[in-house]
Amino acid sequence: MYHHLFQISSDVLKTLGLKMKFMITFIFTSVLIGSIFLLSSPNNFNDQLLYATINGSKESKTPQDKLLGGLLTPDFDERSCVSRYYKSSLYRKPSPYKPSEYLISKLRSYEKLHKRCGPGTQAYKEATKNLIGHNDKNYANETVGECKYIVWVAVYGLGNRILTLASVFLYALLTDRVVLVDQSKDISDLFCEPFPGTSWLLPRDFPLTRQIDGYNKGYSRCYGTMLNNHAISANSTPPHLYLHILHDSRDEDKMFFCPKDQTLIDKVPWLIVKANVYFVPSLWFNPAFQTELVKLFPRKEAVFHLLAKYIYHPTNEVWGMITSYYKAHLARADERLGIQIRVFSGGAGYLKNVMDQVLSCTQREKLLPQVAGTQEVNVTQSQKVKAVLVTSLYPEYSDRLRNMFSKKDSSRGEVIKVYQPSGERYQQTDKKIHDQKALTEMYLLSLTDNVVTSARSTFGYVAHSLGGLKPWLLYQPRDASVPDPPCVRSTSIEPCHLTSPSHGCDADWGTDSGKVLPFVKHCEDRDNDGLKLFDEL
Repeated sequence: MYHHLFQISSDVLKTLGLKMKFMITFIFTSVLIGSIFLLSSPNNFNDQLLYATINGSKESKTPQDKLLGGLLTPDFDERSCVSRYYKSSLYRKPSPYKPSEYLISKLRSYEKLHKRCGPGTQAYKEATKNLIGHNDKNYANETVGECKYIVWVAVYGLGNRILTLASVFLYALLTDRVVLVDQSKDISDLFCEPFPGTSWLLPRDFPLTRQIDGYNKGYSRCYGTMLNNHAISANSTPPHLYLHILHDSRDEDKMFFCPKDQTLIDKVPWLIVKANVYFVPSLWFNPAFQTELVKLFPRKEAVFHLLAKYIYHPTNEVWGMITSYYKAHLARADERLGIQIRVFSGGAGYLKNVMDQVLSCTQREKLLPQVAGTQEVNVTQSQKVKAVLVTSLYPEYSDRLRNMFSKKDSSRGEVIKVYQPSGERYQQTDKKIHDQKALTEMYLLSLTDNVVTSARSTFGYVAHSLGGLKPWLLYQPRDASVPDPPCVRSTSIEPCHLTSPSHGCDADWGTDSGKVLPFVKHCEDRDNDGLKLFDEL
């Protein structure tokens, strides 16, 4: 191929002088060698991405602490997943939320456990044998051994998946289980492997793979259903259980969070989980878990922030999308504001009342200025530039903001630049490029200085928690009017556990779940509903 590509006609060479022949031969030989080198180097793209990440802007420099205070292990090749050690280089300020020594120790222990029990090991092969033809075997008096598993099944949108996988991983840490990730969706197109020397991907030949999609509340091995049917007890334990932690969970399904139920569940070798809610706050209702959680996370509002920094590392393809957009539009701004707009109403699209609500919130909270004059905006060196990053399925929201500020001075004399990476109008979960764009936008929002997000939006929860930002939460409109007030400033960076248990366990049965613990309260955007972790004041 290369011979024909760079071949020069002998007739042409005959017409040229000796020096010219030599020069052309030298040039083409150099190009040929260089091209072969580039095409044959599998790490070339990764090297370029690593260089661009480190040298791309005034914020993009080699972080002083690539391991994030010991949160990360150094046992990975940097080029294979550039974001792992260089995400922090794009943040202007180091995170104030530091991992505890106990969390660091727990993560290193978990990595060893996963390596001993993960896919491809003899322990994994032995454990899966128990799922074949042993559906009625009673494990009540069996010794399960060191390797117990919890399988996370990907359901609902990307924000839900990111929150629930972090929840499942924390549960695995607390119960010494190995977390395995359903790879039937696009998880490996979005994130790198988080554990060294092993894989968290559930092998495609897992014995229950074909049945998992059909698991629901009616499945005979669903924990809530087994409770209803009195089919599980200290004397009768199945080889696997299905945990239904979805928005339509029954009270019986939510008993999963209670201590006596965990005693039963702990004996089951395999747990299969479908979840679409961030259930971390409800784990604190279990006294045994709470003791461990306090040591792991002295700052309670930092649970997701720290777990996400540990397990979520965008692939090089996604990281390239993040860094290129960031450097083109956000890096040189003096200040960055993120605005995430999610419309839940049946007539989703551009809604004037939602636009008015965004303006009311951002101007009331002095995140955006009032528009002053009508003259053309000319950027001078002394003027402050604020970049506004809008994420929404609908481009009309950013268009309106852009039109407001493009030809008018702001009341504070600052220049407002409005950007929106995409506006696809329809959510297209499991379409690779759509999910990659969504993940890119979550990370871009996390890189802003302040952020406004929509109530109930898991996309917004992920973005502000990743960035360690306390967001302004836009109340969900009840009708075509603008809520008053339009938004509320959160006092915690944690996501909300939507459709959480409504009451406590055992002695706290019947007590409002938002009043059982002083640091687990109702979410600000949920009207005495949902649960969220707060640092005690």
